[in-house]
Amino acid sequence: MSRIPLARLNELAWTALLYGLALGAISMLLWPLLTVFGNGVQVLSWEFLSSSPVDAGRGGGISPILVSTLGIVIVSLAAALPLSFGVAVMLAEGFQPGGWPATVVRCSLDILAGVPSVVFGLFGLSLFCRQLGLGYSILAGGLTLACMILPTLARSLAFSLEAAAMAHRTGGAALGLSRQAVLLRVMVPVALPGICAGIVLALTRALAETAVLLFTSGYSDRMPESLLDSGRSVSVHIYDLATNVPGGTPNAYGSALALLLLLALLSFAVHALTRWMQRRMTGTTTGSY
Repeated sequence: MSRIPLARLNELAWTALLYGLALGAISMLLWPLLTVFGNGVQVLSWEFLSSSPVDAGRGGGISPILVSTLGIVIVSLAAALPLSFGVAVMLAEGFQPGGWPATVVRCSLDILAGVPSVVFGLFGLSLFCRQLGLGYSILAGGLTLACMILPTLARSLAFSLEAAAMAHRTGGAALGLSRQAVLLRVMVPVALPGICAGIVLALTRALAETAVLLFTSGYSDRMPESLLDSGRSVSVHIYDLATNVPGGTPNAYGSALALLLLLALLSFAVHALTRWMQRRMTGTTTGSY
């Protein structure tokens, strides 16, 4: 009889420990978010989002910087997504699962995903800015970011397609469908939630990146007129205000809050587009968002 209370006490102790760890993790997440929100909400306004910076960023807003950031992100996704999808299709459909080509590609992607961002920045500076003559520009920054997010995006898409392939490839073959039809009409719609998660992960990394863009897109805070103009991203702007501009901390917090809102808006847009594509392709939605 004495073992029952002891077992119950042991269970309660482990339960309390797990809840404590969960609360600690949530607190570590909420602490910086609440700090940014508490300091940034005092600065964030429509005028701040729609005006240009003045006095080295101490005053004014971040309108040109938001435009530059969106341009960099669009270029990076437009360049990385088709290549990542092609690599994912080859890993899921083209190579034998345990063959050496698939192993080499997966190992190469894992190695590239672990390369420090400053190395990608030096690569982009050498190739895109100097050898290709793009200079410090939004295009150079976006293409360099595409090289950096491609391994992570390709692995995410490959995992999604491989999971869908295991469940649906055999059924498609039994119905007499070609491999192309199974891929485009069965596997891709089923894998869309995973593809969406990979795109959001790539967006997160692209929006938060600073070192790569310091080497490639430049510091200019003017409104860009084309992709060949220099443009400062929001992350670079936050870094500059927080470290190089005395009195720039309030606007740095406002820019950080604007960056979080931009990420949330883009993530919502990706989820909404994914659900719309699933309805068009299958007539239903799969997975949770």
